Amino acid sequence: MKNVKHILDRSKENMIMPDGIAVVGKDLQIIAFNEAASRITGYSEDEIINCDFNILFGKSSNHVSYIINSINQKESFPNLSLNITCKGGNEKNVLSSITPVIKKDGQVVSTVFVFRDTEEMLLLAETIESTTMELYNERNKLNAIFNSNIEGTFTIDKDWNITSFNDSAEKITGYSKNEAIGKKCWDVFNSGLCRNGCHMERTMKDNTPTVGNELVILNKSGKETPIRVNSAPLLDNTGTSIGAVETFLDISELKNLTDHLSDKFKYINIIGASKKMEKVYTLLDNVAKTESTILITGESGSGKELAARAIHLNSDRKTKPFIALNCSAFAESLIESELFGHEKGAFTGAIKSKIGKFEAANEGTLFLDEIGDISPQVQVKLLRVLETKKLERVGGTKTIELDVRLIAATNKNLQKEIEAGKFREDLLYRINVINIHMPPLRERMEDFPLLINYFIEKFNEKFKRGITSISSGAYNKLLSYNYPGNIRELENILEHAFVLCSGSEIKIEHLPGKFGHTQIEEKTGEGNPLINAEKRAIINVLQKCNGNRAQAAKELNIDKSTLWRKMKKYGLS
Repeated sequence: MKNVKHILDRSKENMIMPDGIAVVGKDLQIIAFNEAASRITGYSEDEIINCDFNILFGKSSNHVSYIINSINQKESFPNLSLNITCKGGNEKNVLSSITPVIKKDGQVVSTVFVFRDTEEMLLLAETIESTTMELYNERNKLNAIFNSNIEGTFTIDKDWNITSFNDSAEKITGYSKNEAIGKKCWDVFNSGLCRNGCHMERTMKDNTPTVGNELVILNKSGKETPIRVNSAPLLDNTGTSIGAVETFLDISELKNLTDHLSDKFKYINIIGASKKMEKVYTLLDNVAKTESTILITGESGSGKELAARAIHLNSDRKTKPFIALNCSAFAESLIESELFGHEKGAFTGAIKSKIGKFEAANEGTLFLDEIGDISPQVQVKLLRVLETKKLERVGGTKTIELDVRLIAATNKNLQKEIEAGKFREDLLYRINVINIHMPPLRERMEDFPLLINYFIEKFNEKFKRGITSISSGAYNKLLSYNYPGNIRELENILEHAFVLCSGSEIKIEHLPGKFGHTQIEEKTGEGNPLINAEKRAIINVLQKCNGNRAQAAKELNIDKSTLWRKMKKYGLS
């Protein structure tokens, strides 16, 4: 059957999907066999086409019933562990799924047997693990990510009606087969690309497969779900298009890991070796493995969200969502909907149901920044949700169970807000089980050289520059400034300087206007306070670490090779 062969051809182009595919006709003969199936079994396409399907189950005859029931009873079998018989008689264990191909009139024309060599998948996992060591060694989730789900699969006819829908498609979308079959595909997947240039439109129009597209769909409950999809045309015996087939994989967990780990949120972005920061690191370590609610206090720009992400990434919830919401960024009329979600018609403009941040963070961590800015009315509902671990969406009546860890942050004195009648005392007790205070930059200026070096390296990489130092005049200006915006303000100042500086040294004229541009004689080398401060910091940390360079580099948040280069520069080798 030409249409079946076209379905199989897409797997040749997909190097990351090592699935063998065999199609068995109603007469129980194999009518299609892809290259991956040949590789796994040892049978070439010419050797096995038109053979009885029992050739694959010679030593495991008890498994043939799955194929027969799929054809005769229209049954689907996902996630089967089967033994198949390869050419030469040896057996292989495979992870498989069996799905009938059903015509529009309800008749089964064939069944698709998709299988993976488990040993081959383990070898693939080891290869990927070796090339993404930081991500997968730290999280030890490689096998779970690759083996957690068989892909969702569905087919559509030329009128875009869904004609088949497998179990994994049910799990990912939330729609049952009965709900999905007969509907237009855009009514089930609700993607922003639907009827707007999606991959299936290209497949239907040009009769060409697409591979590896990523998009976001809305599942039945309204939750956004990122998926990776492949599509291919369905052709009849004459080569005429009769629709299309799509396979898709939920990549939510992979996206979550990648988003966190690509930003390297552990402690690497929380720069500092001062005593005050050591206390912060100790607290972060102590609270990460607990489930306690945490309040992070500190001025704006002091790194409160970095601390919250570090707690999440070192907790048992690290593979689950981390959702952040700045409470001061929304009007009072909208913050309740953002937090708790709403049902269709709950208020003017609520044209469809929407989940809130609490639901989005379920099983993970919700970070509420500037919690002191929410209204007393919302505080009442927030307190009830924290106490009962349940919520109802705005305009809804259904009770939704929650498993969310809350981390809150504020730059306000909440005790004074309580005295002024702007914040509930009982809510403060609920969110302030453990308090972590992020010190302002002016109280930990011993970290200043480390921060300067960190941002110079960061912006050199960002702007592809070669700036190596700051003049003594510019450094003294920076050192004497009070930094009301803390580390965020220092970062912005140095980014401003990088934009203006065309040489290798930042000078006073490259700083923002508030620092003044008085021309003074500037010296580099031994008289440069940044160099002297950096040298002292390296000596102090090396002494603290008893000369252990690896440990010292970790303390200084720099690479070992960078530390060695600086030691040679300052004659410390």
